[in-house]
Amino acid sequence: MKTYRVLIVDDEPVIRLDLRTMLEAMGHEVVGEADNGVDALQLARTLQPDLVIADIMMPEMDGIELSRRLAKERIAPVLVLTAYSEPEMVAGADRAGVLGYLVKPFREADLAPAIQVAISRYRELRALEAQNLNLAQEMQARRRIGRAKRVLIQHLGLSEEEAFRRLQQTAEQTGKPLAEVAEAILLAYQVQPESES
Repeated sequence: MKTYRVLIVDDEPVIRLDLRTMLEAMGHEVVGEADNGVDALQLARTLQPDLVIADIMMPEMDGIELSRRLAKERIAPVLVLTAYSEPEMVAGADRAGVLGYLVKPFREADLAPAIQVAISRYRELRALEAQNLNLAQEMQARRRIGRAKRVLIQHLGLSEEEAFRRLQQTAEQTGKPLAEVAEAILLAYQVQPESES
């Protein structure tokens, strides 16, 4: 089993101690502890743990808000521990980006799979975000290349094929990506950028 760096967040010292004991027995490293969400957020930003295990009901900032902020900042996945299993509580945790929900009291046998699932889902989400970003960048590049071809067709009287070949040749000669060459042409002909959203 892979081991992880974990931040524990619970306002009850006994729960934190039990959790630390279980995690360390499983081979994980507890990199920090906090008794409220505000301190936990600061610790998570500093320590960059692989996983945050947090109680929902805490002073200053509850586990739901902590989860929302950690998800927004993409710091770490959150596994929530709670004595509450009401549907509205579960739904709130889901909306906040919680990737695991474990009801107290729990055992080490419950904790191990919950940790693995939370971390696996988090990695899948990050991979999908990266893929979406790459696709968006590729679409922007294609739009720029298309616009640059139109500029060359209009200003130099080239065919579409000739305009594209000219872009390719310039990219090869300069060692620059095709999208960069297209951007330079758009700037050279002072073509106003279109919205790329």
